[in-house]
This record gives sequence, C-alpha cells and structure tokens, in this order.
Amino acid sequence: MVYPNDFRLTDKEKSSICYLSFPDSHSGCLGDTQFSFRMRQCGGQRSPWHADDRHYNSRAPVALQREPAHYFGYVYFRQVKDSSVKRGYFQKSLVLVSRLPFVRLFQALLSLIAPEYFDKLAPCLEAVCSEIDQWPAPAPGQTLNLPVMGVVVQVRIPSRVDKSESSPPKQCDQENLLPAPMVLASVHELDLFRCFRPVLTHVQTLWELVLLGEPLLVLAPSPDVSSEMVLALTSCLQPLRFCCDFRPYFTIHDSEFKEFTTRTQAPPNVVLGVTNPFFIKTLQHWPHILRVGEPKMSGDLPKQVKLKKPSRLKTLDTKPGLYTAYTAHLHRDKALLKRLFKGVQKKRPSDVQSALLRRHLLELTQSFIIPLTPPQIRPFSQDDFLRSLEHAGPQLTCILKGDWLGLYRRFFKSPHFDGWYRQRHKEMALKLEALHLEAICEANIETWMKDKSEVEVVDLVLKLREKLVRAQGHQLPVKEATLQRAQLYIETVIGSLPKDLQAVLCPP
Repeated sequence: MVYPNDFRLTDKEKSSICYLSFPDSHSGCLGDTQFSFRMRQCGGQRSPWHADDRHYNSRAPVALQREPAHYFGYVYFRQVKDSSVKRGYFQKSLVLVSRLPFVRLFQALLSLIAPEYFDKLAPCLEAVCSEIDQWPAPAPGQTLNLPVMGVVVQVRIPSRVDKSESSPPKQCDQENLLPAPMVLASVHELDLFRCFRPVLTHVQTLWELVLLGEPLLVLAPSPDVSSEMVLALTSCLQPLRFCCDFRPYFTIHDSEFKEFTTRTQAPPNVVLGVTNPFFIKTLQHWPHILRVGEPKMSGDLPKQVKLKKPSRLKTLDTKPGLYTAYTAHLHRDKALLKRLFKGVQKKRPSDVQSALLRRHLLELTQSFIIPLTPPQIRPFSQDDFLRSLEHAGPQLTCILKGDWLGLYRRFFKSPHFDGWYRQRHKEMALKLEALHLEAICEANIETWMKDKSEVEVVDLVLKLREKLVRAQGHQLPVKEATLQRAQLYIETVIGSLPKDLQAVLCPP
C-alpha cells in the first residue's frame, strides 16, 4: 500500500523499497527495529510536491538540503511470534519516504504512527496523511509545531546562518499546545557517541577516509547498526557537504548491486552499509572495510575494534575490525579519547559525550577548510596553496600534529574538493553578480542612456530583468532596497523608449 494514493513511484522504486525495508534473514531482528536507507530515484523529478526546493535549499545548511536524485527511506520493522500466521511470525514494515535527511524527526514520527498502524492498518494511515497535509512547509531557522495522532511534535530546522553549536528548539506557545509537546533536540543529529563507541580510537582515521571520499564498506550485525554507522560517518564532515554516494543499508537485491560490486573498475566513491557477510567475499578488493559487531565492553570501557591489514579478510566470519592498509596522516588526539573514556567511567550522559565528539570533528573539519576559503577569482593553484600553509595553515586553529600537506594533496584528488570548489565558485559568481546589480543601481541611469542606441537600451532592460528574476528567486544575495531600485530602473528605461518598443517590452 502507498499513501497518499496519488504519490507516483515506478515499479523499480517500489521493488527497491520492498527489499530495503526488511532486514536480511540472518539479522534475526526480533521485536521492533528502526533503520534507514537511501536509494536512487528513477526517471528524474516527477513528483510536483516540492516546487520550492530552491527557496528551502538557499536557507538550509548544505547537509540538510533536499536530495535532488535520491529518496531516503525511514523504516519501522516489527517481527513478533504469531501462531495465526503460516510462517509463525508477524513481519511488517512501515516506511516513510522523503527527499529530506531528517532522520531524528522521521524516526520519532514513525515511533508514534507504526504501532497504531500495525493494530488498525489502512484507516490509520489515511488519517495520518490528512494531518501531515496540514503541516507548514519546512522552514530553516523556525521552530515548527507538527500535530499528529494527538501529539504535537516540536522541532527546529537549523538555518544556514546558525552558529556551529546546535541549539534545541525553544519551547514556545506552550499554553496553546495541550498536552505538552514532544520536543526533539534535533531534526537530524544522531547519538554520535553511541554510533562510534566501538571505533573511538579510529575516529580520526575514519574522518580522513570520509574526507578523501575513499570507498568504505561497513558490515554490521543489523540494519539499524549499519544505517546509523553510515549516517554518523557521512555527518563527520560538517559544515562541508558530503559529496559522495552513501547507502545506509544496502542488499544483494538492490538494482545497483552489479554496479557497486564489479571488479572491472576501481571501487566507487561510496560509503556502503550492509549486514550480509556475503559482501566480504564479493568486495574483498575494496581498500577499506569496517566490520562492527554487537556492542561489547572490555572491563568498564567499550571494546574497540582493531586495525587490521586487508589481507586478513579471509572468511565470512571475519572478526570485527577496521581492515585497511591506509596510514592516517594526522596523529591521534589522545586527550579527546581520554576525556571520552573517562566520561564512560563516570557515566556521563551520552548526549554530552556526543557533543564533545561532534565539536571535535567540527573543529577538525573547520581547521582543514579555513586555509582553503579565501576567495580567488583566478583558477585555484594547488602549489600556491600548499606554499601558503606554512604561515596560514591549520596549525593556527588545530593542535593536532601530522602530515597536513599529504592530507591536502590527497584531498585535491577527491570528490569533496571538487564539490567544495564548485560550491565556492558558485557563491563567488553569485556575489559578483549581486555586486554588479548593486553597482548598476547606484549609477545615474539617465546620464548613461544619453548616448546609447535603442538596441543597447533594450539589452540593458532584458539583462536587468533576468538579474531581477534571479535575485527574487533568492539566488543572488541582494538587499530588498536594491531589488526595488532595479525595478524602478527598468520602468524608467522602458519609459524612455518609443511606444512600439514599450509595447513589446511591456505587453498588456
């Protein structure tokens, strides 16, 4: 069943969703399990349900922008013994499909809807869809109250201009929200510490692998562990956009299975989360494989996976470990590890541990990116940049020692450098265009028009109009006063032209 009924999915998409919404048979997920997946959209953008992408994306942080060519699937799976069913088990999944990466919000939503749905089936979903239809559009920087099934979910979508420290929504309009709302601290952030517990000693190595866009296979015991680990890894680069492909949960039935497992070319730049040990055999040629097991303790500390050479990957029952020949460029931050392990011993809350880890990764990424950010109109020169590191490098903001130069050299060959460069170039071009529009609006238009031919004047009108349309669509960072001035200029210029030309430029 698909709700709302008018939502169009291709047969291929429906098939993919079906396979991705159930754990592999050997996962043995009894009870309720929540996980997520990401799949390629077939046949481009068909659904008219988000014509305001550009408006939303211009205000949202890059990590929270709508996916143009992929769907996210958020799954609530239930498997319980049931003697009335032929197979002896009740097995059902409810999947929420979206192009927004709001994992915390949508999982919370499913935890409200799914148990009711499993009891009451279709009528429950119809009621929920009509409620969700009344929700406001997602608005970065605003706290939204989202009523569903007698509960009000309150959440704030971060804005691009927010400070780095994430701020939970401020409870507002309490008197109008009865009963008290379910307040989510974040729309998208995972419990980073819980996800990384078994790999804390390798977090910086994993951060480097993700930064460099290296192919990384995550083999986990269940889809929830797999999807959380992949999403945690891809969130490590904030505020940098993660530009490679990633699949929080992937199965052998996926339509892209052959594409990802071929040995005739180098492994693709993807972080792939799987649960079927068959992938160890199929992807032995991949350079980095992270195998995580069920969480275990070593004394009173979380047991850490070991670093192992890829040649040790021999059998399907390979032990947990990070199998890679990669040598980290940066030295491990022992002070951070000490604080985190001490936090475990002192039973420090997981959200505090996560905040420590998130801040460390954010500062690490920012220290790496800051030297790259001075705008340049001329083409980027890697050699000039590397020479500048001695006096303006990451050592100014980061205490970590290591081979930063080597890390930058590899980064320049990665999809993330290409993504970063394109983004900066686009921002620069838009800024220059905005400055150009402002300069035109500051000029004396009557004086300019005195010695110009009609062709030149008409050309100015057309170009100004085009800029105005782009600026009003929030593609150009310009003030409202500039937009009004540009509109006035267009009207003044058209008014100076002969009547026949005016009729062409201003049709009734």
